[in-house]
Amino acid sequence: MPAQPISSPATPITKEHLVADLRALGLDDGATVMVHTSLRSLGWVIGGAQTVLEALREAVGEAGTIVMPSQSWQLCDPAFLQEAPEEWWPTIRENLPFYDPATSPSQTMGIVAELFRTTPGACRSPHPHRSVAAVGPKAARITATHPFDAPVGEESPLAALVALEAQVLLLGVGAGKMTALHLAEYRASYPSKRTIRNGVAQLIDGKREWVAWDELDVHDEDFVEVADAFAGDTDLVRRGVVGNADAQLIPVRPLVDYATEWFTENRK
Repeated sequence: MPAQPISSPATPITKEHLVADLRALGLDDGATVMVHTSLRSLGWVIGGAQTVLEALREAVGEAGTIVMPSQSWQLCDPAFLQEAPEEWWPTIRENLPFYDPATSPSQTMGIVAELFRTTPGACRSPHPHRSVAAVGPKAARITATHPFDAPVGEESPLAALVALEAQVLLLGVGAGKMTALHLAEYRASYPSKRTIRNGVAQLIDGKREWVAWDELDVHDEDFVEVADAFAGDTDLVRRGVVGNADAQLIPVRPLVDYATEWFTENRK
């Protein structure tokens, strides 16, 4: 089958091009940054996802720490996913694989994030559905705890990012992808706030068991709206172009603080 033509007439994107663009955006040596990216949006990157990761590592340097979502939705309770017929649920629960931070693939996170979690030395948080992967000096701290029943709460990697004064980097994706905003949901008070049941298969004392819990029912439908409001009310969002992609660099702590109040006031 013949190769599909490149959709953009722009020149190929090199690692050096990406590094220069990232630094121009404000990503500095030693930064701690959670990255959400669409490889396709960056243009014709020579070397693809591997080059993107190398550019990110070079931009933050050896003192910097990169974080990406590595969520494995395929291991969720089928009742939570609502993707299979209800009569299948018992069979699915009896046969789902166990979560393994080293081998369980991410799902819907994109090729860059999936490659990133396999980086030698990468740490991955222990949550079977909402894990994050991290590489760098602060990786172990960020991924150390991740409670099953509070995956976006105060002991999650998201709270660690706030404590570490981290940033969010959006490369060719919108604010709807900002996982950090789920922490603001957790902290906010609004009438529609509720929990939802989830679960996972675990090996306990050599025996397979189904473990269930209640967690916050999160939503991202208004993430773009709150992000736009944050950008309009502050001068903290840095915008630019990385490769061919629109990019944003946003500080996590003020974003979460702002969104917590915004959700409380605006979610009805």
